Parts: sequence; C-alpha cells; structure tokens
Amino acid sequence: MPDGQADLRRNTTEDDITESVLRRFAGTSDPRLRQIMLSLIKHLHAFVKDVALTEAEWFKAIEILTDAGKMCSDKRQEFILFSDALGVSMVVDLLDHRKPDGATESTVFGPFHRLGAPELPPGGNMAHRDTEGVPTLVSGRVVDMAGKPIAGALLDVWQTQTNGLYDAQDENPDDLHMRGKFRTDSEGRYLIRTVRPVHYPIPSDGPVGQMLKATGGHPYRPAHIHFVVSAEGCEPVTTHIFDRDDPYLASDAVFAVKDSLICDFVQHGEPDATARDLGVTGPYLTASFDFRLAPATTELGTVIDAAARLAALGRQEKRTAC
Repeated sequence: MPDGQADLRRNTTEDDITESVLRRFAGTSDPRLRQIMLSLIKHLHAFVKDVALTEAEWFKAIEILTDAGKMCSDKRQEFILFSDALGVSMVVDLLDHRKPDGATESTVFGPFHRLGAPELPPGGNMAHRDTEGVPTLVSGRVVDMAGKPIAGALLDVWQTQTNGLYDAQDENPDDLHMRGKFRTDSEGRYLIRTVRPVHYPIPSDGPVGQMLKATGGHPYRPAHIHFVVSAEGCEPVTTHIFDRDDPYLASDAVFAVKDSLICDFVQHGEPDATARDLGVTGPYLTASFDFRLAPATTELGTVIDAAARLAALGRQEKRTAC
C-alpha cells in the first residue's frame, strides 16, 4: 500500500489529520528540525481549530504573505517588519541573547540595516546631508564586564533622517546616509556626530500597515539610534539608545524599548571646544552611553552579529574579527 494511503482512510476528523501530519514528520532525522517541525504543526493546527479558521480567511492569509514577499528586497524586509510588529523578534532576541547582569541589553535588529556603511573617524558626521536636524554628539565608552576599556571595538551605527525616513526609503535609495562605522580609541572611547533622532512610523504601505490599521494599532517607534557593537573576544550586541523625552517610549510599535537603553539628550546653547572642532556652530545636543560587552561564549562571538542575520536573508558580508 502506498505511503500515506492508510492515513487518508483514517483522516475523518481534524484531529485525525493533525495526528497524521505529526506521524509523517516524526521521521525527520535532524533532532532539532524534528522538534521545531512537530511543535510548529501542533501549534499551527491548534490555532486553526481554536479560531475555526474559514477557507476564505486562510486564503486571505496566503495573499497577505504573498504580498509581503513581493515587497522584500535588499533595502526592505517586510517579514522582519511582521516579526517586529507582532513582538516575535523581541521574544526571540530575549531567548537567544541572554546577557549576564550588567551587560548592555540587546533589542531588535530591524529591517533597515544595510551593508557598506563607511568607516568614519572619531566625531565623523554620518548626517552630512541632513540640514534640518539638531546637531548631536553621541559619546561614551565600550568596556568589558569588569569596566576595562576595550580598544578597537567597532560600532556599526544607523538611524533615520530628521524626516523620519531611512536612506533606503529615499527617492535615491542606493545612496547611503545616516550610517557609519566607528572605532574606539585606546581608552575605549567613541564619538559620533549625527542629528537628534526622531520618532517615526514604521513602513505602513504594505501588509504590516494593513494589519496595524485593522487592529487599531499605531505604527510609531520612539526616537532611537541603532548600534551593533562588537570586539575581539566579546559577544556582540545589537541594540538601540532611546531618547528619554520621546512620547512613544511606552507604546513602541515593535515592543523594543528597555529601561536600560534610555538616555538623556542634553541641549546646549553654544558649542564647546569639541563641538567647534567638529564643525558645530550653533545649538546642539549631547548624549552619553557606555556599552558593556560580555565575554564571547561561542566562536561567533568575534563576528558582527548583523553579518549572520544578513546572510540568512541572502545578503552576504565578509566575516572578520573585530
């Protein structure tokens, strides 16, 4: 009798079908894949039964996923956006990036990291085309768990422009802007020139936006700057720093705010010597944040975390130690 024919005769109820599918996948040779697939089948079938999903609703879901796939490119990832807006990204992040007490906490990677950001000197201006924003100097140190400075740590930094858009959303999306890579000095210090981050809506012109509208949610993220911080022999951290004064801290559309990542953006009327040396001529802000890295627990601890994530999306970056 052909494989599965006996199963077909027994599939008289929805529970019979679930059991038949579980038996089919129970022979998966890879233990971890078997665990994932069996759990996925159980939970997916349970969801369908719990809400008594109709055929029309299921095909609508397929249509939505198809539309999401069509919107994905090397500049936008609608599935990451879905993951973020449903809180899944943060749950996975918490499970897979456990940090010892005192280490800088991680948060979502987001869909707008791009390869090719230029390496800039200390105080280099990554907001050179943004003339509307308030000049801002972000500084601090990268240290280990004992507070010892880490020289040569790499900070991969990106944020939106003052208009609330990432460069990939511009009319000329191939032009990199509001991105830069910075190295710490011998005392673990870094210095970045940018503009004050702003709150902004996540892209809402696609399936994720339709979901938020249908469920009465809003698409706004509080003002933040993205960082991937890495150093030789340390676990890299993918994180943000958030502006304490932002009105959306308590209702981030992607659930990514952590208290330890909130910092003050302090206003100054006149530039000090450091600001003047960097070309700041009027009112500006400063923010200070220290990154504390845990020691590496795996061989990948010396690799920028972003590289592995991008590779999974088919966008390759040469892996080098930091």
